[in-house]
Amino acid sequence: MDHEEKKAVSINREKDQRGKPNLILGRVVLTGFIGGAGLSLIGYLFSLFRFSEISPNMLLQPFILGDWKNKLMGTFISIIIIGVLGIGAALLYYLFFRRIKGMWAGLIYGVMLWAIVFFLFNPLFPELASINELKSETLISSFCLYLLFGLFVGYSISFDYNELNSEKLKRALGQSSE
Repeated sequence: MDHEEKKAVSINREKDQRGKPNLILGRVVLTGFIGGAGLSLIGYLFSLFRFSEISPNMLLQPFILGDWKNKLMGTFISIIIIGVLGIGAALLYYLFFRRIKGMWAGLIYGVMLWAIVFFLFNPLFPELASINELKSETLISSFCLYLLFGLFVGYSISFDYNELNSEKLKRALGQSSE
């Protein structure tokens, strides 16, 4: 390899390294949105099939006036908002737990989110019954959705982060990443 080729490879590596943090943050944002919106859509299906007393549009109840929030448009807007909240939850996971390998951290994160929503945020939603008054089907289905969210977000983020670091290690050792 002559001097010009080495210089071109070096420039390409610098471009790759500058783009990686943005790439992983973009993936974190996408993972959070898909996890939040996708699982709230499943939550909506749970409410349609009476597996849960909670529908995604419960999010709008204390803040928005009008009957439209109980219709399909309110549900759609709620799913989008929950997707945006999922981005925040994914960024928090990235900030604090990204280095942890495996699925257990994500599952624990999902349990923590469920506890925060159902114990800490419960007073914000007057139409939502307390945890002692909710049916067991609602508790189990919502708990499972939060577990799935934590697993999806946690495993995806830690996998991406650890893959990126293993690529950096291979480059540092002079090995090919292919």
